Amino acid sequence: MSKKEEEALQQQQQEQEEIRRTPIPRGRQVLGLCEERVGGSRMKVRCMDARTRICRIPGRLKRKLWVREGDLLLIEPWELGGDDKGDVVYKYKPIQADVLRRKGMLKGLTQEEF
Repeated sequence: MSKKEEEALQQQQQEQEEIRRTPIPRGRQVLGLCEERVGGSRMKVRCMDARTRICRIPGRLKRKLWVREGDLLLIEPWELGGDDKGDVVYKYKPIQADVLRRKGMLKGLTQEEF
C-alpha cells in the first residue's frame, strides 16, 4: 500500500469516527439553519425555537469553521440578549444532519433546506 493510500485510509477512518459522535443540543443550546451571511464572522440563523438570531463564530473557531448559507448549526444563545444573539458552537456535516433528522430533532425543517 502506498503512502497516499495509507493517508487516505487514515483520513476516512477519522471522518467515520467524527460522524459517530453527533453532538446533540444540551442545556440552552438549539439547532439552527444559516439563512444569510451578514459580514465579518456574523450570520442570520433561523433557530428551532422559532427565533431568528444574529450569531457569530467565536475567535477560537474562526479559522477552522467555514459556514455557508443552508448549513445546519448548533447555537448557544447569549445569557444577555439571548432572544437576538448567539454563538456558533458546531457545524454539522450532511451525514450528521441525516442522523438528527432520523432522531426526529429537525421536524421544522424540510430536506431541501439543509
